[in-house]
Amino acid sequence: MKNHSVEVDLSAGEAVLRFAPVFNVAVPFIDRHLQEGRADKIVIRTNRGVEVTYAELAENVNRCGNALLDLGIEPGERVIMIVKDCAEFFYCFWGAIKAGLIPVPVNTLLRAKDYAYIIADSGCTAVVYSPEFAAEVEAALGQLAELPAHCLCVEGEGGSLQALIKAASAALEPVTATAEDDCFWLYSSGSTGSPKGAVHRHRDMVVSSQFYGVQVLGIQEDDVCFSAAKLFFAYGLGNGMTFPLWVGASTVLYDARPTPQSTFETIEQFKPTLYYGVPTLYAAQLQVLESESPDLSSVRLCVSAGEALPADIFNRWQQRTGLIILDGIGSTELLHIFISNRTDDVKPGTSGRLVPGYQAKILNDAAAPVAMGESGQLWIRGDSTARCYWNNSEKTAQTMVDGWLDTGDTYLQDREGYFHYCGRNDDMLKVGGIWCSPFEIEAKLIEHPRVLEAAVVGRSDTAGLIKPEAHIILQNPTEAGDVLTDELLAHCKTGLAPYKYPRWFQYVAELPKTATGKIQRFKLRATLGDEQPM
Repeated sequence: MKNHSVEVDLSAGEAVLRFAPVFNVAVPFIDRHLQEGRADKIVIRTNRGVEVTYAELAENVNRCGNALLDLGIEPGERVIMIVKDCAEFFYCFWGAIKAGLIPVPVNTLLRAKDYAYIIADSGCTAVVYSPEFAAEVEAALGQLAELPAHCLCVEGEGGSLQALIKAASAALEPVTATAEDDCFWLYSSGSTGSPKGAVHRHRDMVVSSQFYGVQVLGIQEDDVCFSAAKLFFAYGLGNGMTFPLWVGASTVLYDARPTPQSTFETIEQFKPTLYYGVPTLYAAQLQVLESESPDLSSVRLCVSAGEALPADIFNRWQQRTGLIILDGIGSTELLHIFISNRTDDVKPGTSGRLVPGYQAKILNDAAAPVAMGESGQLWIRGDSTARCYWNNSEKTAQTMVDGWLDTGDTYLQDREGYFHYCGRNDDMLKVGGIWCSPFEIEAKLIEHPRVLEAAVVGRSDTAGLIKPEAHIILQNPTEAGDVLTDELLAHCKTGLAPYKYPRWFQYVAELPKTATGKIQRFKLRATLGDEQPM
């Protein structure tokens, strides 16, 4: 095999991937398209009017890789990316990989304390950030005892990433690597709420792009992808970048926070064929569709992940638009979706069946397989699984065992082979498709002088989607009321990522606890009411 190539063997009926002994994944995802005649094809369009061809992408990837090397960043060192969805995300991510550096895209909705933790934990040499996030990044840097060697704003003159790219050489040879070598990281929050760096290899993006992108979605060169889910986390990274690049398709990038109106306007303007959302957004879009009729005729397929898609949303979306939504489950550790519905095999309210290339087992608390139809802990095995958690050997040993990954989800498989989501094994919440920790929300509430104790649990809203609910013991119970609720709501919104604030506030005299003082959240979930969320 030629260096940096991948063979997709379909002779056995299911694809088998074979990687060249020398393999840098930037070559098949970026450089290959010039050899295959796509140099003049537009690969990126943005809501800011930017258009990038495959030739321009390859050149700027080389320039960015050289710019990072020119700063003195060594192979294997980390580059934290707090970057919005834009062309420079592509340049930095792939330029770092081609140069042998480790790009680490980070959730752009986080706050300074989260960034400070990640920067310190990663031991990164550089931080690259979009100007929109400068205040939080600068506040994070102010919390650190030891600063990264380089902090670069994407835009601007002088020492900005854009200026360095423009000045750097356009020629860059790919660093020698193998399919098993470390390539990039993605941070995922765990059951304690502390972010964990999932270390991914050069092979992983190929595996998810081929097995899910090609074999489940049927993505082809003439497709146009638009992902409301952002590039910074695994679902959006595949939707908006690796899937289109794998087949020579194109992508639409929207750099602001998606709303029903903005997503519909983007679809009407750019005519994508594949649209990727999350259940919370689909529910909000359905509200708009009650009174508006946007042109969705270009879309051939919709996809959902991030949290389980209620059957009601699936059915209402199909009735309103004529389109089906393929729901599936993926994870940061497995990079993308590993169980999914298919265009010709959909069971609403389920996550579907296994994606090719993956295996599953459902275990009870004794680590024994459960009977068909019984729920248990979902474990998955596949070649896109992260190698480990950075700097966290204990969690790696607990979660990654003999090639299997404990997903942390409770599932059951019915007799037809469909997988049904039953909730998390722990108390983590998935809100708007993104994990958040109840402990973090509780800690913010307890910062307020009127709050004595707090416990946060997940609760379904009227659309069947999970949102945080806060149960609060006050220092002075007589202060409970709408005025204090508004004050606590504002307090949470100013200190937490936007999706994390509680939607309901319950004032209680006590919280259910074990003999050792641990809050029994399952008892709180059993007492939830029917009030509308805030």
